[in-house]
Amino acid sequence: MGLRGLLTAAALAALVPVLALAQPRLAPAPETAALTPLPALAGGRVVAGAEGWTYQWPSARFEAAFAGEAVLFKVGAGDQILHLSIDGAPVGRLVKPAPGLYRIEGLANGRHLVAASVVNEMQAAPARFGGFFLEGGRALPLAAPRRQIEFIGDSHSVGYGDASDVRACPGDGVWMTTDNSIAFGPLTAQRFGADRQVNAISGRGIVRNFDGMAGDTLPLAWPKALLGAAPAYANDDWRPQVVVINLGTNDFSTPLKSGERWADRQALRDDYVATYARFVGEIRARQPQAFVILLAPPSAENEIAAQVDRVAESLKAQGETRLAVIPVGEMELTACDWHPSARDQQGISAKLSAFLDQRPEIWQGR
Repeated sequence: MGLRGLLTAAALAALVPVLALAQPRLAPAPETAALTPLPALAGGRVVAGAEGWTYQWPSARFEAAFAGEAVLFKVGAGDQILHLSIDGAPVGRLVKPAPGLYRIEGLANGRHLVAASVVNEMQAAPARFGGFFLEGGRALPLAAPRRQIEFIGDSHSVGYGDASDVRACPGDGVWMTTDNSIAFGPLTAQRFGADRQVNAISGRGIVRNFDGMAGDTLPLAWPKALLGAAPAYANDDWRPQVVVINLGTNDFSTPLKSGERWADRQALRDDYVATYARFVGEIRARQPQAFVILLAPPSAENEIAAQVDRVAESLKAQGETRLAVIPVGEMELTACDWHPSARDQQGISAKLSAFLDQRPEIWQGR
């Protein structure tokens, strides 16, 4: 299938009738040959293959519609946190599930929408989802939404530790409390009934990663299907009307260290502005229909906002017209390691949503 999609509220209401009381149960299932593959929609930047989908960027999710009392799904290798839902209601959370077959049963006999959403970050290695299956019942059609929105960013876009209400998250605390589904990108996409990609990596910047650490910056990583030494991403069906970029916190949040390539802070700023403008040009070349929004995250003395404004000025001087800058504003930063809290994420989404509400014509840009 390789399609992507989320049902709008209206479509979900049409799909799911009033059901008798049921008690859905999620549990591992024995392997069986008597399974019928259930066509599914895949969302996020994923790579389709014979054994399902592989993914490493955040916010991968999979959905299918069916009539019956149970549905099964396969989980492949890779550390991941999966949220499972039926008809929009949560039925279970799998944390680092063992590869294999799982069943959701105990459903009222009727029409259902099943969804599996990956909410954690996977910088170390990709993970895999093997698809949905039926032992009985029948598949139902499920259409992909017309609206698409892409988010490009760092840990703020990933949702780093955003489910935590404390800043100290030792051990695997950050990994366990990172929930992309409550980050500003997915919240905004849900608000507009749009499919989404969240192409973000914690700790990465435009020209400089956090504290000068090694690794691809976002302009280097963004073209790839997975992270690291991966092939280029290609999907002719991905044509977002909106691209939102939120980068700069890692470039500027720490002082330059001896041995870094910039002579001083101003050289870093100038490199950031030039590279960011080129990056937007690359995005524009691939997505000519998109309206591009540059978020300006808060920083000491508004350093980042000033550089984002310079980026916008440079792009407009080159003829760019479908572009806007939105300041994020102050945040409480009470999640892990001084990251945006769930309330902060809601605030960013509210600002984005207000901007898009005032410009409904943006969604016609396909």
